[in-house]
Amino acid sequence: MNRKIGAISLVVKDYDEAIQFYVEKLNFRLIEDTKLDDTKRWVLIAPSKSAETNILLAQATTPQQKQAIGNQTGGRVFLFLHTDDFWKDYNDMKSKGVSFLEKPREEIYGTVVVFEDLYGNTWDLIEIKDK
Repeated sequence: MNRKIGAISLVVKDYDEAIQFYVEKLNFRLIEDTKLDDTKRWVLIAPSKSAETNILLAQATTPQQKQAIGNQTGGRVFLFLHTDDFWKDYNDMKSKGVSFLEKPREEIYGTVVVFEDLYGNTWDLIEIKDK
């Protein structure tokens, strides 16, 4: 059996501002943006064309969904963005105004830093060490 996670839903305040942040500041690719009805769109983004897992940007519509914006994991790091060139990505993101919550650090598994997306969800940017 061959299985994978195809997409992870990320609750956002506004489709267009979320697309702009992820594409312009994090260099993600807009994979799909399809209008489903007057208020709902199917918006997929990914860090690269070859990414196996996409992020589905889901615009909040209910009070409960709106409360989850920026806090989908109760304050824990939400997503882990792996890179093969940590310093290039870190410096590029920093120059574009991405908010980092700490200085980059070396761990036994690689180089890592925590950053926030436009809504306050926390992410790890990680370059895994070769084994």
